[in-house]
Amino acid sequence: MQTQNSKKDHDIKLVKLILIYILLCLPASFFGQVKKIGLPLIKNYTRTEYKGGTQNWDIDQDKNGNLYFGNNDGLLQFDGSKWNKYKAKNSDAIKCLKVDSSGKIYVGCYNEFGYFKANSKGKLEYFSISSSLDKKTLGIIDFIWKIHLYKDEVVFQSFDRIFIYKNNKIKIINAPKRFQFSFLTKSKLYIQDISSGILEYKNGKLNYLKGLNTLNNSEIWGMVELEKNKILATTLDKGLFIITNNQAVSWNTEANTFIKKNGSLGCVLYKNKYIVINSVLDGIIVCDLNGNIMQHIDRTKGLQNNTVLTSFIDKSNNLWLGLDNGIAYVNENSFLTYFGFSYNLGTVYSSVVHKGNLYVATNQGVFYHPWNTDFKEDSFRLIEGTTTQAWNVQVISGELICASNKGALLIQNGKMIKNLDPKGYYGFKSIPNHPNFFIGANYNGFSVFEKTSSGMKFRNKIEDIDKSSNSFEIDKEYLWLKKDQYIHQIALNNDLRTTKSIKTFTQFSKKNMGVGSLQIINNKVFFQSNNIFYTYSTTQGTFLEDAIMTNIFKYIPKIKKLTEDTNGNLWYFYDESMGTLIKVGNNKYKHVITPFSSLTGKLVANYMSINTIDSKNTFIGLTDGLAHYDATLEIKSISKPIAHIRSFTFPGDTIYLGNKQDESMKYELPYDSNQVKFTFSSPCYENLENIEFSYQLEGFGEKWSAWSNNTIKEYTNLKEGNYKMKVKARNSFKIQSGETSFEFRVTPPWYRHYSAYLFYLLIASGLVYYIRFRIRMKIRKNKYAETLEQRRLYLEKETKIRLEQYKLEKEIEKLENDKLQMKLLSKDKELVNNTLQVVKKNKTLNGIIQRLKDINTSSFDEAAKTQFTKLNKSIIKEVSTDKSWKDLEKHLKNVHFDFLKKLKEKHPTITPREMDLSTYLLMNMSTKEIAEFMNISTGGVDLARYRLRKKLELNQKENLIGYFMSIK
Repeated sequence: MQTQNSKKDHDIKLVKLILIYILLCLPASFFGQVKKIGLPLIKNYTRTEYKGGTQNWDIDQDKNGNLYFGNNDGLLQFDGSKWNKYKAKNSDAIKCLKVDSSGKIYVGCYNEFGYFKANSKGKLEYFSISSSLDKKTLGIIDFIWKIHLYKDEVVFQSFDRIFIYKNNKIKIINAPKRFQFSFLTKSKLYIQDISSGILEYKNGKLNYLKGLNTLNNSEIWGMVELEKNKILATTLDKGLFIITNNQAVSWNTEANTFIKKNGSLGCVLYKNKYIVINSVLDGIIVCDLNGNIMQHIDRTKGLQNNTVLTSFIDKSNNLWLGLDNGIAYVNENSFLTYFGFSYNLGTVYSSVVHKGNLYVATNQGVFYHPWNTDFKEDSFRLIEGTTTQAWNVQVISGELICASNKGALLIQNGKMIKNLDPKGYYGFKSIPNHPNFFIGANYNGFSVFEKTSSGMKFRNKIEDIDKSSNSFEIDKEYLWLKKDQYIHQIALNNDLRTTKSIKTFTQFSKKNMGVGSLQIINNKVFFQSNNIFYTYSTTQGTFLEDAIMTNIFKYIPKIKKLTEDTNGNLWYFYDESMGTLIKVGNNKYKHVITPFSSLTGKLVANYMSINTIDSKNTFIGLTDGLAHYDATLEIKSISKPIAHIRSFTFPGDTIYLGNKQDESMKYELPYDSNQVKFTFSSPCYENLENIEFSYQLEGFGEKWSAWSNNTIKEYTNLKEGNYKMKVKARNSFKIQSGETSFEFRVTPPWYRHYSAYLFYLLIASGLVYYIRFRIRMKIRKNKYAETLEQRRLYLEKETKIRLEQYKLEKEIEKLENDKLQMKLLSKDKELVNNTLQVVKKNKTLNGIIQRLKDINTSSFDEAAKTQFTKLNKSIIKEVSTDKSWKDLEKHLKNVHFDFLKKLKEKHPTITPREMDLSTYLLMNMSTKEIAEFMNISTGGVDLARYRLRKKLELNQKENLIGYFMSIK
C-alpha cells in the first residue's frame, strides 16, 4: 500500500515536472492563435517601392533578419529600412531561393543556379555553381524551380533533373519522365514526377512511394507535415489531399471547398496549429488543422493582388506573401485585428452589442453585423434612415438609441423606427434617481427624454443651457459639462426643466492649472488634470484630490481622455496613442500599453470609442474602421528587436555591414576620408513607421542621441583617432534592442604621421646646418659689401656736395632775380599810385574848368578877361595833354599780368573791359572809383559786375573778389 502511494506521488511529481517543462520550454508562439474576428494588419509593397519586377516566386530570411525575395527582376533584399536588388549571372528572373546558416543565398534561375555571398566589403556577389557543368548540360537546365537544404547537400530541382551540390561537386539525377515540384517536410524530401508519382530522395537516390497514384494527374504545389506520417498536399486544380499510410485521400473540409474553386499555389505551416494556403484566384486562407477556415484575405480585404505565388513565416511569426504583382506583409502575430473599408466601415465613433447585433456609429451612419455569426466574409450593413454623421450608439433603459446629426434615432432589430428629436445630438446619459428619464446633449444644450408605457419620447428642452459637448457626466447632484477648457457645474431642478445654478471652473486647484478630462469611474465622477484626480465635495464646495486614483496614474503617460469599460478596466488616450489598466483587484490594475502601439495616429481625436463585451472581445474605434482586441492573448511574448549598422560609407567606398556575418573587423580610414555615413536597420517588420534608433559615436560625443525614425547619420571632419559607432533600436512596443557597435580608426594626415615628424626633424637639422653655412657666407659677403658701400658712400657724398653747391648757386641766382622782380613790381606799384594821383588831379582840374565856364566874364575888364582866358586855356591844355590814364592801364597790366593771364586762360570769352573791371575789383576799388576810372555811372558798374558774375558762372553765394583772390 505504501509502495503504491509512493508510486502515485512519484507519478504526480513527474506530471508536474512535465507540465513545468512544457510551460517553460514551449515558445510563446505556441500560445498564439489566429483570430477569427477581423483582419490582421496588411501592408502592401508595390514594384515602385522595391524597384523590381511584378512577380515574386520565393521568400527566405537570413540570421540577421534580412528578407530575400525571388523576383522576376532579380534577388530583392529588404532590411526593414531599404530595398536592394542583385542580379544573377546571365539571368533576371529568380524562381527560388534558400538561405543557409553561413549566410549564402542559393538561387535558381533560367539555365543558371548558384549563390550570393558577401565579399570583404559586405556587398553581395554572385557565384555560379552551374558554370562548372559541361556546355551540353548547361544549355538544357531550364528553370530551377525549387531549392532544398537537405542534410549537408543543396538540391536544385528543374523539370528534367535535380542537381545535388556537395563539397563543390555536382551530382545529377534525371527525372523518370518529368518532374513537377519538390517539397521538404521536416526531415524528408519529396519530388513529384508526372508519371511515377511521388518520389522520396534518400541516400542519393529517388525511391518510388507506392499507393499515391491518386495524385499522378494533379499538379502539387505544396506539401506540409501536419503530424507524424500525415502530410497535407495542395494541388493546382484538384483540391487538398491528406497523405497517410501510403494513401492520398481528398481532405473533405471547408478549406478544400475553397481551394477546389480557386486553385492552390502552395502552403505553409503556421505555429504548428494553422495552415496558410495560397490560391490562384482569391488570395489566401488560414485554416486550422481540421480544415476550418479561420481567415480569408483577398483583394477586397486589403491584398493588392489575388494570385499568391508563395507564402513565408518570418522569425517573428508574421506572414509574407509573394504575389503575382507585388509583395504583402500580414501581421498575423498581432494582438489586434481590424474591420476596415472591406467591411464597409469608415471612421468609427462608437460601438455596442445589443440583442444579438454589433452596432457601429460611423461618419456615414449606423452599421450592424450579427454578433454570433462568422465575421470572415460578411460586411456590415447600413441601417436605413441613419445615413449621416453618427456620434454615438448606446443602450439606454434597454433601448438602442443613436446620437446623430439627424437627431435622436431609436433603433430596433437593425432598423431605425423613430426619430425622437430632429436636433443633432452627441450622446445620452441615464439620470440618477430618475429611472424613467435620460438626458441628451444636443448641439445647443440638453434635452430630457422619457420612457413611457408607449415607448421612448422627447419630453422637454432644459432651459438656461446653451452649451453642450460630447464630454458630460451626471451624478446625483449635478450635471457636469466639459466645454473647451472649462468645467461647468449645472444643478437641475427636480422637474428637469430648468436649472438652479450654473458654475464654471477653469482649474481644480491653485497648484494644478488647467482642466483635463471628465469621467465616471466606479459610479463616481472624477476630474483629471495632469494625471491628478479630483472629486467634488458638495459640503465643502470644492475639489478634493483623490490620492488612490492619482497614485494609480502616477507612472502613466499624461492622459487626454479616460473611460471605464463594463469590466472595470480603465482605457486612456495619450498623445496619439492609447493604453489600458486591466482590473485585477480592488484598486489594483495591470498596465497594458504595448499591444496598442500600432494604433498610434489612427485613433479618433476627442472621441474615445471603447466597447468591451468580455475579456476576449474589446472593440476600439479608429479613423479608418474598427479594431478588435483579445486580452486573453496578452501572454504572447514580444521579441526583443535587433539593431544593425547596415552600411558604413566614406569617400570612395561603402562597407555593407548588414550582409557580413563577421562584424568584428576594424577599419582604418585615411584622413582625407574623414567624412563618414552610417545607415541603420532593424528587421522588426511590425509597424515599421514606429521603429526608432538611438546612436552614439564614441570618440566624438559622450551622449546617446534622442530616439528618432532617422536611419542615416553622417559625420564630417572627424579628427584622427579611434571611434566606435554604437546603435540601439526601439520597436513600436518601446522595447529596446541591445547595442550593436562598429569600430574604425581615422589615421592622421601625412603631415601629422610619426614618419612625418621624423622627416620634420631631419629637415630642421638640415635647416640649422644650412642657416649656419649661410650666416658664415653672409658675414664674408657683408665685409666685402661693407668696403664697397664705404666707397659708394664716399662717391655719393662727393656728388651730393657738388649737387648742393650747384643748387645753392641756382638759388642765389633765383633770389637775385626775385629781388629784381620785386623792385620792378614795387616801382610799378609806385607808378600806379602816382598815376592815380595825377588822374585825381585831372579830375580836379576838370571840375575847375566846369566852374570857370559858369563864371560870367562880362563884368570883367579886358585885362581881367585876358588873364581869365589864359588861365582857362592853360588848365585845359594841362588836362588834354596828360597821358597818365594810358600809363595807368599799362602799369595795371604789368602789375597784375599773372592774374590777368590766369583769368583769360580760365575764361577765354572774357573781354578786355571786363578784365579791367576784374583788376579794379581785385584792387578793392569802390564802385564810385571804378565808375570814374571807367567813365561810367555807378549803375553801369553794378550792371557790368552782374554780367561779369554771370560770365564767370558764379552763384549768388560766391564772393566775386574772393574768387579773384583764389585765381591770383
